[in-house]
Amino acid sequence: MFLTRKLNSLLSLIDLSIVRKSVLYGWQTGEVETKQDVLLPDGAETYLTATNPRLQELRQRYATFQAQASMAIVWTDEYVQSYGLQSFRGDNCYVWQTRDPNCAEINYCLTAYYVKTIDSLGVLEKNSEDGLFGVHTYTVDLRVFSRDLLDSTVELNFLEKHLQLSHIDDLTILDIGAGYGRLAYRTANTFPNVSRYFCTDAVPESTFLSEYHLKFRGLEDKVTVVPLDEIEKKLQEQKIDLAVNIHSFSECSLEAIEWWLSLLAAEKVKNLFIVPNASDHGGDKLALNSGEDFSILVEKYGYRLQVKAPKYEDPMVQKYGVSPTYYYLFELES
Repeated sequence: MFLTRKLNSLLSLIDLSIVRKSVLYGWQTGEVETKQDVLLPDGAETYLTATNPRLQELRQRYATFQAQASMAIVWTDEYVQSYGLQSFRGDNCYVWQTRDPNCAEINYCLTAYYVKTIDSLGVLEKNSEDGLFGVHTYTVDLRVFSRDLLDSTVELNFLEKHLQLSHIDDLTILDIGAGYGRLAYRTANTFPNVSRYFCTDAVPESTFLSEYHLKFRGLEDKVTVVPLDEIEKKLQEQKIDLAVNIHSFSECSLEAIEWWLSLLAAEKVKNLFIVPNASDHGGDKLALNSGEDFSILVEKYGYRLQVKAPKYEDPMVQKYGVSPTYYYLFELES
């Protein structure tokens, strides 16, 4: 014990410590297998390939579309194409599920029980997790959870609390940086009053995947995927009640963010919901991955902060829950 204390005293200088393996859980020692099988529906294996003509077309269109929004910082071709298309819901560039310190099974368990207590909107009753396309799942209290489902439930309950989305007739939403259409899928299932949900993204692979995914989910009557080079025209034609940007602006250049904000302000999109990437397990700064604050840029285009709140209202869950961050809700000045 004396030797252990001495070693720990020295190791503390480099943030290390010696502990008995017998007091650790499997997820702490790396002995728990986190890899999950990629379950695919019929036709997915042949359609979700890099040689798909639709994906090739989108790549060509995006390559020739000269806009600030297409300036890649994080989402370079090499970064995006390093992940398999067939496991687009896996632990990858779209949704981190196992690589964050708060992504062990105990964190998922805590978060799942918390989410069940705050889900006054009933998102969990209207949505389920089928485990398709490589998503990581955890069974808690006889229900299958994923970060996809957990995040969507918290986000939609937040928006209902502050905007009462369920009471807006012919609700229209624009999802900037929609990825594979995670929130579109959950929103369309939750709100019968959604008239149209538009998904757009500056990455051609994302547009390709969201087109496939949302068609597979049978949501073409409510959800429209808009390629980047068509978004300006679409917004001129369609009034938008709410724009959402979730874990996307943090990975963009300031020039790209400004391009989007200019477009939203010009088309008088009233409400803007931004979720930055988690920083220091929930740091409350609207910032790029580099740490640069871009809140002043948002305000420059007339958007005033209405609500700033931790993702999890319970301080203990905010500390230990899956991917804690802060939520920012803005409103365009009249």
